Amino acid sequence: MSDPYGMRRSLVLRRRPDGEPRRDDFAMVDEPIPALGEGQVLTRTIFLSIDPYMRGRVADRPSYAPPVAIGGVMTGETVGEVLASSDPSFVPGDIAVGARGWQSHIVSNAAALVKVDRRAGPLGAWLGVLGMPGTTAYSAMLDIGQPKTGETVVVSAASGAVGSVAGQLAKRAGCRVVGVAGGPDKCLWVQETLGFDDCVDHRLSGLVEALREACPNGIDVYFENVGGAVQEAVFRQLNAHARVVMCGMVSQYNKAEFPPGPNLGFVVGKRVRIEGLIVSDKPERFAEWRALAAPWVRDGSLRHRETIVDGLESAPEALREVLRGGNFGKMLVRVGKETA
Repeated sequence: MSDPYGMRRSLVLRRRPDGEPRRDDFAMVDEPIPALGEGQVLTRTIFLSIDPYMRGRVADRPSYAPPVAIGGVMTGETVGEVLASSDPSFVPGDIAVGARGWQSHIVSNAAALVKVDRRAGPLGAWLGVLGMPGTTAYSAMLDIGQPKTGETVVVSAASGAVGSVAGQLAKRAGCRVVGVAGGPDKCLWVQETLGFDDCVDHRLSGLVEALREACPNGIDVYFENVGGAVQEAVFRQLNAHARVVMCGMVSQYNKAEFPPGPNLGFVVGKRVRIEGLIVSDKPERFAEWRALAAPWVRDGSLRHRETIVDGLESAPEALREVLRGGNFGKMLVRVGKETA
């Protein structure tokens, strides 16, 4: 019997987007769920993570990971309920994170999955503050940013899933933390809820002056998620021996050709450290971060926020909104109902 588990829905890449991703760049496919091989697990997707890196996966250009093939299932991490398992480490009813794909049901190798502890936080948190975004912020600050008491840290996309955690970690290290976000509502949340010392609205004129006022002692650590005009304004105010964490450049992801960057001659004179980060380079950081952060999520001292849209068919528009900065916190697609 070729379809013992029924049917599933998948969003596959129909064509490579020209600029912003659109719904008709993807196609919905219904197909039988394949039988499990040895050591495999079938999960029913509850939440699908939407992240800026996905824009690179649908572009045909060199990157740290191969692009999704035309006709291939779009990639994305999920949290879901185990329906069937041929591996003893998972049983039906377990909740697992790590299955990948814009799909209603996913067959994965058990070794690629992590069993979710429901006590650690809500399910969405395992794709956000306790997942890849939170681990990215932790690894970047630990290995590259290295914030020290009394320093000034600037975080772009400060209300996003990565930036919000990065800034809170810098506050825990005793730093003055200034966020950069788009719009007064996000800036207010960054200051009042996350506890940043200040937040600059990059949509307003006078960005350079506003940053200078917010950072009277210059900038020691810059957590880069955006690029463009924000990066240019920050670079003008970096202190000697500053560290720049290159996490993302979302302002240019939809461009066919990347714009020329600023003159980096100051890097030598100021002995600035600029280093890129791919969180999967150090997979051990995931378990480290979850063990450290779960108590903070439970006691409310590590704050996070989610934007949730419903239906697998909403994933392309959700990605479009992430690239526009239309999300507030972590962007999730609710694909199926949560279990009790």
